[in-house]
Amino acid sequence: MPLTMSKDVFITCAVTGSGGSQDRSHHVPRSPEQIADSAIAAAKAGAAVVHCHVRDPETGVPSRRLDLYREVTERIRESETDVILNLTAGMGGDIIFGPTERPMPPIEGTDMIGASERVQHIAECLPEICTLDCGTMNFAEADYVMTNTPGMLTAMGQMMTHLGVKPEIEAFDTGHLWYAKQLVKDGVLDSPALVQLCMGVPWGAPDDLNTFMAMVNNVPDDWTFSAFGLGRNQMAYVAASVLAGGHVRVGLEDNLWLDKGVLAENWQLVERAGTIIENMGARLMTPAQVREKLGLTKRAPK
Repeated sequence: MPLTMSKDVFITCAVTGSGGSQDRSHHVPRSPEQIADSAIAAAKAGAAVVHCHVRDPETGVPSRRLDLYREVTERIRESETDVILNLTAGMGGDIIFGPTERPMPPIEGTDMIGASERVQHIAECLPEICTLDCGTMNFAEADYVMTNTPGMLTAMGQMMTHLGVKPEIEAFDTGHLWYAKQLVKDGVLDSPALVQLCMGVPWGAPDDLNTFMAMVNNVPDDWTFSAFGLGRNQMAYVAASVLAGGHVRVGLEDNLWLDKGVLAENWQLVERAGTIIENMGARLMTPAQVREKLGLTKRAPK
């Protein structure tokens, strides 16, 4: 199929993530203050959306603490920086199995909670967008499975829709898009939907262009999609996604490096992505334009 390049593009900055990157770069923000400050700097560099996880302020280990989400949300909103807040709802679906000859019961590191608890911080903070990881998959480590059953996704999707928070469907493979379309068909999610195509995450969709276009071609024409590639291919996927008609995501969740041997800050990755987008002849969208496109309602500080 012929490509229709995006002429108006929004950047999402994935600020800190839930991986073990806190000890690989001193720029990965840990405390709510650091996460909020990094998100604000990214917004000032051109990001219309900031995607936030939280971490234990002392250790940097990923966390689900409500007070940390509240503080990040309040700091960003009280700064009066115009940016769309996108909070993860991907935590709480982790199973780490035991040895291959005795996989049950799951071992230390397993974090499996119910749908209401997984969405509790979304209900309290009411971001404009939150993520919905739309499938179960083997996820990098040998015995770790990211677990999102159809029943769990239906329950979480209904809660998000009821709260008036736009789900961003995280699609790590083509089957995740297949089920996302079923959720829309079933009335769990509203249409047109918002999708993030996650490329190069072991062991989901590899980040080659043939697989990427298979993902793109499985997104309904009236939906909005964004995409990212991990590590060194992050900026290549900025260009690829714009060329394929989508939007882009960059940030320290997905890539720690600005250049070989040079650790990045979030705002630098956003700035570089913006340069690529504009050099391709496209325009950066403002948060207000993204709200209008996606039907979002700006939330005021409490």
